[in-house]
Amino acid sequence: MAHQNDSLKTRIAGLIAGLVINAVGNGLTVSTNMGTSPWTASEVNLAHLFNVSVGWPMFIVGSLTAIANQIMIKKFDKIRFFGELLFIACFSYFVDIFLAFFNHLGVPELPTWLKIILCFIGIFTFCCAISFYQRANIFMHPNDDTTNIIRFQYCKGNVIKAQLINFSIPLAIIVICVLISHQVYSVNIGTILCMFANGPLINFADQHLWHSLHHNFRVMHPITENS
Repeated sequence: MAHQNDSLKTRIAGLIAGLVINAVGNGLTVSTNMGTSPWTASEVNLAHLFNVSVGWPMFIVGSLTAIANQIMIKKFDKIRFFGELLFIACFSYFVDIFLAFFNHLGVPELPTWLKIILCFIGIFTFCCAISFYQRANIFMHPNDDTTNIIRFQYCKGNVIKAQLINFSIPLAIIVICVLISHQVYSVNIGTILCMFANGPLINFADQHLWHSLHHNFRVMHPITENS
């Protein structure tokens, strides 16, 4: 596959649009309580467990993931690391804002059928956002960079397999939270959709949305290949 470098202006636009749109989608899905991505669901459950806003576990988990990403790429990339910390700081702040906004609009009190529709819209929205900033690849949400690293370095470009591997960690966090609190939050039909549809939806956005934004990614050899 040919790799094409876009202009810095295009890549910055992809980054900013992806960050904000991702926060909108996550805020909407959390507000519906009809299920969201496993990572966000795990952070919502941590927020309830420790009685804090969801932005705090998002920032802490994201920061730890940024450290793990440095381990996986087997070198210290300071621009990537501090860029991911900046991203997760902004993202967690925006999610709190958009969650409060949707709650203020009364989304949690809507009929269940309508909340399910809004949840699915939110999932599609943040999958498109992930596609945008993954392609821009200036820096991104640490959890999505994990998918990107696994996808290109460990799974030969297979985003669906990479997403499923990535989701195993937040699922473990959710199980632990449920065992402690005996309550579960943001795990519903939307979570099942995310488990199996995130990869295909990101692929859809890669192919059909924002055609002038390409995958700006340094070519890495899979670890199973001989150098």
